[in-house]
Amino acid sequence: MVILGIDPGIAIVGYGVVEYTGNRFRVISYGAITTEAGMKLSDRLRDIYESTHVLLERFRPDAFAVEELFFNTNVKTAISVAHGRGVCVLAASIQNVPIFEYTPLQVKQAVCGYGRADKRQVQKMVTQLLNLESVPKPDDVADALAVAVCHAHNARYQKLVREESV
Repeated sequence: MVILGIDPGIAIVGYGVVEYTGNRFRVISYGAITTEAGMKLSDRLRDIYESTHVLLERFRPDAFAVEELFFNTNVKTAISVAHGRGVCVLAASIQNVPIFEYTPLQVKQAVCGYGRADKRQVQKMVTQLLNLESVPKPDDVADALAVAVCHAHNARYQKLVREESV
């Protein structure tokens, strides 16, 4: 199964493409979609949508996993990030790629075994699980890879549950 993991944003959208077969991960690609701060919001959203579309076309993932938003302070930032998340989800929906959403707590639990893990712990585990030489930068990229890992573990669990119920 090929999974495109997304850590949504408006300035930086982290992405990670991993293949999960059996119980093994293979990193296919990772990086960031970036937009400049001075751009109009509509132009930034267009760029994020088009770049996400290109990733979906290029890698043909079986699943699109995206982190749900959690903000407790800056509403203006939350709204901008939600716009960016929305165009990413739209790109996957238009291409009929199944979309899966995970909370930050679920991602941390899947990657670290602890839902309250800090950013550094998540980065370290992503690096180890995916056998990377160093922590992916910027942080949004490591987060996107963590979302992909979360989906892989969740999909595997769901498959085992289905098999046991038969």
